[in-house]
Amino acid sequence: MTLTKNKSILGGIFAFILATSCCWLPALILALGGSAGLLALSNELESYSGMLMVLAVFLLTYGGYQYYKTKQMKEVVLESTITCPECNHAKTETMPTNACQFFYECENCKKVLKPNQGDCCVFCSFGTVACPPIQEGVNCCD
Repeated sequence: MTLTKNKSILGGIFAFILATSCCWLPALILALGGSAGLLALSNELESYSGMLMVLAVFLLTYGGYQYYKTKQMKEVVLESTITCPECNHAKTETMPTNACQFFYECENCKKVLKPNQGDCCVFCSFGTVACPPIQEGVNCCD
């Protein structure tokens, strides 16, 4: 999510710089002692400025939307009640926020629980609440 937001903001800034190059590029070329050939390049870029401005506005808007969307996310629940599938013993545990928990030993029957196929941790398989990365919409096993 963050990567998409950063890419769209950087893309918008890059498109804005290109779109306005017809204004700042000639001054830069002249300041550096440029030639007529480089000024012609600047005139060519001017024909694309409208399209690049639209692209810049779109990418900046999309980046802003991604930023707003992450701010609107609900608070992550850190406690989950794990129920043992063997003896139905239930216990509320605090989930780790920085790693998946692959094993959990039931304190009643001593069975070691492992995540079901397709789940990243025991909280996703046997808990009442999914693990924090899954709540945030992130694949925690990457």
